[in-house]
Amino acid sequence: MALLESGEMYLETIYILSQKSGNVRAINVGEYMGYSKPSVSRALGLLKEEGLLKKDSHGYLKLTEAGKILAQRIYERHTVLTQLLINIGVDEKTASEDACRIEHYISDTTFDAIKAHMKEHGVSL
Repeated sequence: MALLESGEMYLETIYILSQKSGNVRAINVGEYMGYSKPSVSRALGLLKEEGLLKKDSHGYLKLTEAGKILAQRIYERHTVLTQLLINIGVDEKTASEDACRIEHYISDTTFDAIKAHMKEHGVSL
């Protein structure tokens, strides 16, 4: 399934928020991302349709197994790419912003090569 960049951003946000508190509601996602309630509602509905997200009886958002795997992959790309950019001299804020853009388009082959290169040169991931 090909998920658009915006869908990936929502998954990553839900993953990050769930790591911090465990309980995530749509309002938390909107506040974190700076999006309106209707925009968040629409995006979350699409993720539910794709089988990547569900809502429990208390209104908390939960990633499905497939959603969690995808969100973890996106988050790993973000953290590794941010670290790579910092290591080559980019300031942390710019590195994080640029990594956020790159993480959605980089191929698995290139990303795996970057991780191998960083590991080979003793850069902690």
